[in-house]
Amino acid sequence: MAHRLGGRRKNVKKGFQFTLMVVGASGTGRTTFVNTLCGNEVLSKKLCDNPDSAHIEEGIRIKPVTVELDEDGVRIALTIVDTPGFGDNIDNEFCFQEIMGYLERQYDDILAEESRIKRNPRFRDNRVHALLYFIAPTGHSLREIDIELMKRLSPRVNVIPVIGKADTCTPTELTDFKRRIMEDIDHYNIPIYNFPFDVEEDDEETVEENSELRALLPFAIVGSEEELTVNGRTIRGRQYPWGVVEVDNHQHSDFARLRSALLSSHLQDLKEITHDFLYENYRTEKLSRSADSPTVEDSAILPEDLATQSVRLKEEQLKREEEKLREIELKVQREITEKRQELLAKEEALRNLEARLAQAQESSN
Repeated sequence: MAHRLGGRRKNVKKGFQFTLMVVGASGTGRTTFVNTLCGNEVLSKKLCDNPDSAHIEEGIRIKPVTVELDEDGVRIALTIVDTPGFGDNIDNEFCFQEIMGYLERQYDDILAEESRIKRNPRFRDNRVHALLYFIAPTGHSLREIDIELMKRLSPRVNVIPVIGKADTCTPTELTDFKRRIMEDIDHYNIPIYNFPFDVEEDDEETVEENSELRALLPFAIVGSEEELTVNGRTIRGRQYPWGVVEVDNHQHSDFARLRSALLSSHLQDLKEITHDFLYENYRTEKLSRSADSPTVEDSAILPEDLATQSVRLKEEQLKREEEKLREIELKVQREITEKRQELLAKEEALRNLEARLAQAQESSN
């Protein structure tokens, strides 16, 4: 017990490293949530679509950014992994593959590092400890893409469902919407992070706290970077003709409870489940597959092989991204050529019209 307490004090002094991935279709409130969570503009907002390129499917992009936060005197190096472009395509299969590929590459890096005889003292653990999945506030139930995403990723990451822009629903609609979502999650056996507890082993305070958080799932989020003055108090919120929605008010939004769980009360639990359960399962699967493979001699994996494989996977991702960029570039070039041809045709038609007008004028004279 003394050893555990000593380790905990050391962590508090040193600070924590925590990685949070945010996934959701455009317009579900991901960017506003992240900026509200960090109290700063960490992610830039997309102002508007260019009508000339609105038909181009850019695909998903995975963008990690790290910020330093101070939570009650504890330093947290928070890495936000944003996934712009998710759900924007007609076929989103590539989105699932890219996110899963990113999650597994971080596990591969750890596996390769653990297998080395001499460890790298500067090695950075980039495993994702929690994934917030933003569900569109439709008020109905889960869509097929929601079910597929959460089912596929749950074996690799702690998935926490949230309803973005929850202030678009009335309290009654929100209550019914939450109930239907949890019924769907139960029906499709989606193993989300549901703030687990053991009544027999955990203390009363833990059981009570986790029960309350579980009852809030999926978290109804209202984010805002705007500060308002209400009754002499400065609050973060949204002003409407009928009143103000306060971001940090438990009666208006689950934001404060979720923020506290992620960055304080359940930060360590999320990290431990990631390492002890999710990573260990992946590691066992990976080593078992390698042991069963006839191409691997003596059923053993060398650290060099793992490192090479990790590099190769990253190179393949870069190659895919370069191919996507080339496709976009070719599309844009084709469109420019088409526009130029249209412009030349219009100029030719205008010249012909001017010539006919001039000829008609000469004839009339």
